Amino acid sequence: MLQQESLIEYGARRVIITITAIFCALLEIVDTTIVNVALNDMRGNMGATMSEIGWVITAYAIGNVIVVPMTSWLSQQFGRRNYFAASIIIFTVSSFLCGNATAMWELVLFRFIQGIGGGALLVTSQTIITESYPPEKRGTAQAIYGLGVIIGPTLGPPLGGFITDNYSWPYIFYINIPIGVIATLLTLQFVRSPKYAEKRSAKDVDFLGIGLLALCVGSLQYVLERGQEDDWFNDPLITVLAVTSALALFFFMWRELTYKYPIVELRVLKNGNLRVGTILSFILGFGLYGSTFIIPLYTQGILGWTATQSGMLMVPAALTTAFMMPIIGKMLEKGVPQQYMVAAGMFLFFVYSFWGYKILTPADTGSESFFWMLIVRGVGMGLLFIPITTLALSTLKGQQIGQGAAFTGMMRQLGGSFGVALITTFMTRRTQLHRSDLVPYIDMNNPEVVTRLKGLTANFMSKGFDFATAQKKAYMMMDYSITKQASVQSYMDAFLYLGILFLICIPFVLMVRANKQQGKLDPSAMH
Repeated sequence: MLQQESLIEYGARRVIITITAIFCALLEIVDTTIVNVALNDMRGNMGATMSEIGWVITAYAIGNVIVVPMTSWLSQQFGRRNYFAASIIIFTVSSFLCGNATAMWELVLFRFIQGIGGGALLVTSQTIITESYPPEKRGTAQAIYGLGVIIGPTLGPPLGGFITDNYSWPYIFYINIPIGVIATLLTLQFVRSPKYAEKRSAKDVDFLGIGLLALCVGSLQYVLERGQEDDWFNDPLITVLAVTSALALFFFMWRELTYKYPIVELRVLKNGNLRVGTILSFILGFGLYGSTFIIPLYTQGILGWTATQSGMLMVPAALTTAFMMPIIGKMLEKGVPQQYMVAAGMFLFFVYSFWGYKILTPADTGSESFFWMLIVRGVGMGLLFIPITTLALSTLKGQQIGQGAAFTGMMRQLGGSFGVALITTFMTRRTQLHRSDLVPYIDMNNPEVVTRLKGLTANFMSKGFDFATAQKKAYMMMDYSITKQASVQSYMDAFLYLGILFLICIPFVLMVRANKQQGKLDPSAMH
């Protein structure tokens, strides 16, 4: 009877821990994208330039990516419960300070601090949920965690748009406060620190490793976030930081492999499943954040939708993924190999991307055209996320789970940063290329062009403009049409190439099974 009561108590505690961890993961990820739709309002309030306001996103991402690889070590130093609670408090307090910021660089500083608090929430949530469930139930555990990670980036823009349109931008930060307070109290009450955690004395702390890691990932994140806007390697600062990041990475790896108590345990990457999972997490981040970035940009920039309309478009896909999560968790528990599911997810992502390539138009792509395409994306994301994270952590035990989760979390984040940076650069260059291809078609010897120009001129003259002004506006209108058409073609290219990238990855994913049979991966990896 006592044993039954303790089992019920343990089950109830596990449910509370799981809900707390999901909310914390959701808080962190929603804050990555919720700010995007409020940048214009912030810029007006702060009197900032577009370049300066971009730092609100960049600072948060840099804080995030610096702390993610260190989470396992920090949990060990301070105890997981204390570290997790402290991270929630830092995130919540800095959210309040962000909402109260009155100067541009004040806001950027508080966003950086918020990023440092938030980075821990994501990885520690994954570790807590994974360790709360027995190995045979880890598919379900990753499905539960995946709800936060997949829904978060989608929930951010519509929520941010609604709050900004109906209230004011500080409230996008203030909504974190009640959730943060509740999560802190639940963490202190229910989360336990694992017994294998062993605190290091101050003299054993790898301060050089911490410095090199911060320098490496901080510089890399800056290069990725600001590269396109600052013209990449034509900008001296971008060049210096790219070289700094590469050198810091080299010395960091050397330091971690030779130091007795490393800040990041690189040796855990000897695990074959984790290596595969880490690479796949990077590709997942590339696709997840890259595709979430393209569609709102297209609907707002080309079709003229509001931020709320663009955000709402993504909701059915997020709900589809949420619906798929428990189904995929059960499929994993029944022994369906992860690599088959990942391959199926990548193929669906290719279908989604090719579909996007086919339906885009300069003016009349309606919301109904996106619906089924985004449902396919939702199913594909579910098939990618859970099997990848389960595969990565499936053969890790104890402290290694936190270390492995830190690697997959960091690579997913960096994959997203690489995705957004490369897609932005790719689309800018393709727009220029398509524009230069389209300009020769505006030939004044072509009767259709002349007729179009005369029609536009007559239209402007009917609105009261003199002939010279009307003709000038007609030329501007035709130039705008060319630029818009070139932009649409660049969006089509982005969809197509993103799909091809996932299609190319499928054979490599399926090869994981062959490696397993040859004994290169742990045979227990798929159980």
